[in-house]
Amino acid sequence: MALTGKKAVISWAFYDWANSAFATTIMAGFFPIFFKQYWSTGVDATVSTVRLAMGTSLAGIVIALSAPVLGAIADRGTAKKRFLVFFAFLGAIVTSSLFFVPQGFWMLAMCIYVLAVIGFSSGNTFYDSLLPVVSPPGRMDFISALGFAFGYLGGGMLFALNVWMTLRPETFGLSHASEAVRISFLSVGIWWMVFTLPLVYFVRERTTTGAATGMNMVKAGFGQLRQTFTEIRRQRMIFLFLAAYWLYIDGVDTIVRMAVDYGLSIGFKATDLIVALLITQFVGFPCAIGFGWLGEKIGAKKAIFIAIGVYLFISVWGAFIGSTREFYLLAVIIGFVQGGIQALSRSFYARIIPEGKSAEYFGFYNMLGKFAAIIGPVLIGSVGVIMRSLGFGGTTASRIGITSISLLFLAGGTLLFFVDEERGIREAARLRDRIPETKAIPG
Repeated sequence: MALTGKKAVISWAFYDWANSAFATTIMAGFFPIFFKQYWSTGVDATVSTVRLAMGTSLAGIVIALSAPVLGAIADRGTAKKRFLVFFAFLGAIVTSSLFFVPQGFWMLAMCIYVLAVIGFSSGNTFYDSLLPVVSPPGRMDFISALGFAFGYLGGGMLFALNVWMTLRPETFGLSHASEAVRISFLSVGIWWMVFTLPLVYFVRERTTTGAATGMNMVKAGFGQLRQTFTEIRRQRMIFLFLAAYWLYIDGVDTIVRMAVDYGLSIGFKATDLIVALLITQFVGFPCAIGFGWLGEKIGAKKAIFIAIGVYLFISVWGAFIGSTREFYLLAVIIGFVQGGIQALSRSFYARIIPEGKSAEYFGFYNMLGKFAAIIGPVLIGSVGVIMRSLGFGGTTASRIGITSISLLFLAGGTLLFFVDEERGIREAARLRDRIPETKAIPG
């Protein structure tokens, strides 16, 4: 790999290092706890869970509706990197503003959180679309996994610092743990912005000859979106894979976003849950790279099946855990497969889509992922409410709710079985001659 190629790969992977701080400290870690205990103080646990689930679903709806349109516009104007930087800084700035939200203002906190999730997830659409640009031939599985590995390490390092600050606020000259959590929100925004800069300077985007600009780019993007809808319907393997991904990644995202809330609902201490998240992060770093290697050896599809099987076991066993030791063991098992299933899904999809349309097609990829994220949290919340109405206790209702996620892994795995990678590559190749030649330009 040439030196400039190595710089591009490492700089691209560092964006995962940058924005994974939001995924760990905010989405999976402190926000669910702080939302339940600080911004929703005095409210029944079931009510705060429903509020969190509904806010997460609202963000998912906005992302799902906008991602394909933004992707099509970015491809027509070769603006993937510009869109990425815009959404990255949007997410970072609003995340930092959580520092200023007073206790009890749950609605304001949720509105800011929704904007931050939109910045995080929309930025990821364009980050994913740059994977084919930076990957050398035959290394896409490994490079995709490298990005997730960087994310686990970087996100875990800042999360560990924030946990230390929260558990020992006096060490940092702070008066209370709540002040430390608020400063943690600020630190995530700064971290996100700073580590986005390598991608800004060292990743070059390919441009299409005669690329549109301004309003012409918007018009061309909407026209291209209609064409892509038609193309995806005709490309059976892409259609099947997206349907499978829509289902199984919902289970993954739901476990990531609702695990802390679930742990609190069944009686675990917040500190135990934070330790479990740290375990997942640091186990995930080497295991993501390991899954990238496994995907190159046995094929991405087979490796994804292994991960789905593990998640199916997790979603059932999670309903029966009763000790902190079991919860930690569950965190280790999740760390084995979480980065792998995400990384190999991304690289598998990147191989079966047409060249020159990565942002557009990844717009659909992320759209379905976010539509799925609407189903999972609502499913857990709704099942919990129904069980409570039938007379079950709050803990039992939460346990029953978590098992419902297994249905998504079963359905997603079944559809994935029918996806033929070689046929998908051939289908994408038929569209190649219709796409103009591309060349690299400074971003």
